[in-house]
Amino acid sequence: MPFYDLKCSKCGSEFNVMAKMSQRENREIKCPDCGSNDLETIFKNVNIIQSRKDSGGDCPKRHVCGGCCNH
Repeated sequence: MPFYDLKCSKCGSEFNVMAKMSQRENREIKCPDCGSNDLETIFKNVNIIQSRKDSGGDCPKRHVCGGCCNH
């Protein structure tokens, strides 16, 4: 399930919630402060998950390739 950063259009409360996409689409998520489902998506956090292969050492050019060249 994805996380959503939301802002309540009624009371202005901003919050983060983990919910199913269908819950967001069907407006089933409610503001924890006032209970309204009139919510807008805001972009506060960027979560990046990077898998890392064990190649026996760090890439000497990691600052250029981001460690993806498998050295």
